[in-house]
Order: sequence, then C-alpha cells, then structure tokens
Amino acid sequence: MAMAPSTTTGASGAGAPTQTYGRALALLASLFFMWGFITVINNTLLPHLRSVFDLNYTQTTLIESVWFIAYFVAAIPSAKLIERVGYKKSLVIGLLTMAAGALGMTLAASIPSYGVTLTMLFVIAAGITLLQVAANPYVAVVGSPETSSSRLNLVQAMNSAGTMLAPSFGAWLILGRSVGGTAKEGTMLTPAERLADAQSVILPYVLVAAVLVVLAVVIARFKLPDMGAASRRAAAEERRHHSLWRHRNLVFGVPAIFIYLIAEIGVANLFVNFVSQRDIADITHEQAGHYLTFLWGGMMVGRFLGSAIMTKIRAETVLAAFSVGAFVVMLVATFASGETAMWALISVGLFHSIMFPTIFTLGIRGLGTLTEEGSGLLIMAIAGGALVVVQGWLADRYGLQLSFLLTAACEVYILFYALWGAKPTNAVEDVRPGEA
Repeated sequence: MAMAPSTTTGASGAGAPTQTYGRALALLASLFFMWGFITVINNTLLPHLRSVFDLNYTQTTLIESVWFIAYFVAAIPSAKLIERVGYKKSLVIGLLTMAAGALGMTLAASIPSYGVTLTMLFVIAAGITLLQVAANPYVAVVGSPETSSSRLNLVQAMNSAGTMLAPSFGAWLILGRSVGGTAKEGTMLTPAERLADAQSVILPYVLVAAVLVVLAVVIARFKLPDMGAASRRAAAEERRHHSLWRHRNLVFGVPAIFIYLIAEIGVANLFVNFVSQRDIADITHEQAGHYLTFLWGGMMVGRFLGSAIMTKIRAETVLAAFSVGAFVVMLVATFASGETAMWALISVGLFHSIMFPTIFTLGIRGLGTLTEEGSGLLIMAIAGGALVVVQGWLADRYGLQLSFLLTAACEVYILFYALWGAKPTNAVEDVRPGEA
C-alpha cells in the first residue's frame, strides 16, 4: 500500500550534498510556516462563523471536523499524485489548491453560505494534506536517524511560528473588523450586521491566496532534490517480506497521532469562546484572539527547546514529561476559574509543542523500507482532529469547561505511548534518501 512519498533509498544517500538538503529544508520550513498559519486562522474564524451563522458548539466544531476529514480523504490520492508527477510538482499543486480554496472563501463570504464555507475549507485542507504527506517524512529521514525527532521538531517550530502569528492576523482582520468580534459573548446580531461580518473575511483570504501563489512560483523555480524514485522501485521486492503490523511503535503511534490531534484542535478551536466567558476572563472575542497568540507562541518555544533537549535526552523521556505537564494544566483549566483557568489553558501549548513531531519520528523509527507506508498512515491519523466535534457535543451537553476533560484523557494515552507503545519491535536498519 503506497501511501506516502518514498523516504528510502540505497547507498547513494551517504554522498548527498548536505548543503543541497540544507537549502531544501529551509524552503520546506516556509511551507510548514504557511500551513500552520492557515490552519490556525480557523481558531479565529470559528467563533466568527458561530456568530455569523448563529451556530451551537456542535455545529461550530463540525467546521473543523470537515477540515480534518480532508486529511483522511486526501492522503492516499496525494501519495498517488506524488508518485505520478513527482515531489516538486506536487508541492506546487498543493499550494495552488490551497490558493483556490482561499479565493473560494471570498465567494462563501459574499453569499454568505455555511455550506460553501465548509466546501472551501475542505479544499484548503486537501492542499495542506498534499504538502504534509510529502514534507514530514522527508524532513524526518534527511540526516541521522538518531536526531530525526530533534530535526523535525526544529522545522515544526516554523510551523508554530505561523500558528503564533495567525491569531493576531485573524483577530485584527476578521474579529476586529466585525460587530460579533468586538461585542461581548452572547450579543445578538441583526441580519445586516451578520452580512457585514461575513464579508469581513474577504480581505484576509485574498492576502493568503496571493502569498500562496507567490510561494508556488518560488517552489516551481527551485531545484529541489528528488526523493529517489529509482530506489523506491528497488526496495519494492524487499518490502514484501516485512509487515507494518509487526512494529509496535507504529501500531500504537497511529492512534497516538489521532488522539493527540483531538487534544490540540479541541483546545485551539474552543479557546476564544472559553476565555470570553464571564467567569474566565470576560473579554471580547477580538481580545481573546490576541491571547491565543500566547498559546501558539508557547508551542513554538517548546519546539525549539524540545529540539535542543532531545540532542541529550531520549525523545520518549521528553514526550512522557510533556504529557504529564499537559495533563496537569488541563485539570487546572477544567476545574479552576478566572485568569488561573485561562493561563492554564494557554500553557498547554508549551506541553503540546513536541508531541506531533516526536510521535511521528518515534512511529517510523526502525521501519526501514516500510517507512513510506508508515508515514502515510501517520499522516492519515491527523484526521483525528475531525473528532473535535465530540468535544463540541460535550460542551453543549455538559458545559464548555468540563468538555476539556476529554483533552486530559488524551494526554494519558500519549503518556502510555511514550512509556511503552513507542518501544520499537522488529526494527530494521534506517536508511536515508539520496539525490536522484
């Protein structure tokens, strides 16, 4: 089952020019930045759409569920496209797909239409999936296997830089330019105000589309090292003698990614509504959007720190410590009130920071020629973010604050994975990509 671009080659990898890969990784870091930026715009978009379309929490989180369903639907077609047209062309297609979806959001805002909004967000997410399927395993295997977690955390820090800047962008250009965004929680809008608020997203998405097109042009003109199509064919026969299901670190790593995404996306998407509540911070959605910057900023700082720490301490140990920290602050956010609860929820960004890149690299550790299939499964597991709708249902039924017990439960599984599930079984030699 070919589900991701190849991350394996023959001996040629040892002679690949480090400088060439350095430039490639620097360029890929810009892709990590952009898809992080665009994904987190949703955190300010969701409370905005909740106000515009008068949605309950279940309907609001369904928007994000559609976004992450795209990861499940588009992962296999993305891999097939990469096999057909190549790595670089696929990156360009992914960026242009995202740009088309961003422009489609301006249509959804003009109507305005909840259905068209869902469709266009799905298109954007499908483009991001294409980038994710290729870029994560590429970064993970370029260089020493021992430092793959450190390397991916470092590049993912650029993703976090995008997520840190996006809330201020969204708060300023979406929430700050709308009646619903500058009013207190529970304010009822007139039909005319809803229409005006809907159209406030046009300018931000036009700007995003323009940047994506420019980045696509840059990628198209860049001499990006190939992932080694010849070695993929050479390794096909060898892969037949191995099974993904014999590798415990992958078998438990796929649900770890899935469950982690439920935690991360639930916190981010409900943050603005949570902080805006009277018994928490009692502020407007626009003001809460600026506080969201601290959540994502903590994630960026955590990834830089994690990258450095993992050069000296085993990745599993660091992951276990961060999962315990995340569990503790989520309990505080659930049962405390006022600014204590708000800052507890903000601090979970620091503890979540290293989880995705670390689980990913631990999950593909020791897969050898099966690395590409394992990477594909891990990327598909990002669809776990779609289950944020479960937290929306819990919020409607039991209250927004108590719904974060679901997040705390997710942290427990991550701890289990770090302590036991991540230990590789039937590990084979890790290999590196060469330059075609």
